[in-house]
Amino acid sequence: MTQCQLLRALLKSERPLLMPDAYDALSARMIENAGFKAVQCSGFSMALAVGCKTEDDLSFNRNLQITQDIIRSVSIPVMADGEDGYGAPEKVAETVKAFVNIGASGINLEDQILRASGHKGVIDTDLMVEKIIAARKAAEECDVSDLIINGRTDALAVAADRKSGLKEAIERATRYLESGADLVFVTSVVTLDEAKILAKEIPGPLSIAAGLPNNIGTLSIDDLKNCGLARISLPTIAVFATIQAIKQAFRSITEKNDLHELQRLDLLCTMDDLAKLK
Repeated sequence: MTQCQLLRALLKSERPLLMPDAYDALSARMIENAGFKAVQCSGFSMALAVGCKTEDDLSFNRNLQITQDIIRSVSIPVMADGEDGYGAPEKVAETVKAFVNIGASGINLEDQILRASGHKGVIDTDLMVEKIIAARKAAEECDVSDLIINGRTDALAVAADRKSGLKEAIERATRYLESGADLVFVTSVVTLDEAKILAKEIPGPLSIAAGLPNNIGTLSIDDLKNCGLARISLPTIAVFATIQAIKQAFRSITEKNDLHELQRLDLLCTMDDLAKLK
């Protein structure tokens, strides 16, 4: 079984497949060692980790290199963050082929308008459909027809109100599935009721994100497991937890001048811990 086939099987059998997002090889390896069965790359987290001011500043080549490092570091399937495909449908095809060539088992493609100032929006539905069709054709041309294409919509995130946002998200997700996406990802889900509505109305595998600042208090993994989701993405936990641990470690030194505080707070790993990461 190839990694693409394994990821496809996991999306059907796990229901939901819990996928933390990695931002480098080390975080990916820790995700695997923790027992998770697949890794989702995060452009947002990668950008933070390499010092970009925004995710828009993370270039395609840098994204590709970090993703390749992640794939090489683990033995579980890795889904790449293809952002918006980095351009028109023709460019999307090139993007997909590049990620396929480094061993990605799946790719996330979004309809959010990137690299734009002011209020965020989404591209025309028909244009996103063309991108998904181009992505599917590119995968087939690479003889990787099992590549998981995840069609992400930010319609709910940018909507003026939640009701109209849910309606448009459902309509877009349905079109994306009909066009060749294997999975659809609706961002900005805040409540359990919203998750249930989306899972009921969208005629295919659905993914949402949890553990975010806007829903960490309203969505639990246990509750979401009963919603009929195919995947739960944890897109910021790894990088945010890392940032907080580093802040806490350095604060304990600057404020207390006591290295033993690092042991008390359990912020130091052992050589045995490091050995398990190799």
